[in-house]
Amino acid sequence: MALGKIEHLGIAVHDLQASEHLFQTLIGQAPYKRERVDSEGVETSFFMAGNNKIELLAATNPESPIHRFLEKNGEGIHHVAFHVDNLLQEIERLKLAGFTVLNDSPKPGADGKLIAFLHPKGTGGVLIELCQDNPNA
Repeated sequence: MALGKIEHLGIAVHDLQASEHLFQTLIGQAPYKRERVDSEGVETSFFMAGNNKIELLAATNPESPIHRFLEKNGEGIHHVAFHVDNLLQEIERLKLAGFTVLNDSPKPGADGKLIAFLHPKGTGGVLIELCQDNPNA
């Protein structure tokens, strides 16, 4: 098992509508999806840039991890997401390799994915998201 392609880059933003306008102008096309993920306290907006995806994330409440990130770091890259074929196996493999996995089991995420995160303290300061297509989405 190994990580696959980069699934998307996650960018934390204060104002989703203003950031959508900025990225629509930059990329030259509208977002293909906007979605709220209440379990994470975020509203997301997805863009395609060639074969690559960009996810804009705005906090929906002060307890949201995105709200805390924005308070500490300001707007910018929040995470790098990798596609995996079997999220449960990757979680176990990475735990055995010494990584701190923030989710013991996959949870539903945006854009029809099951997700889990690796703690940035063990990944060179970069929050890593693992994404598997959700067969129930």
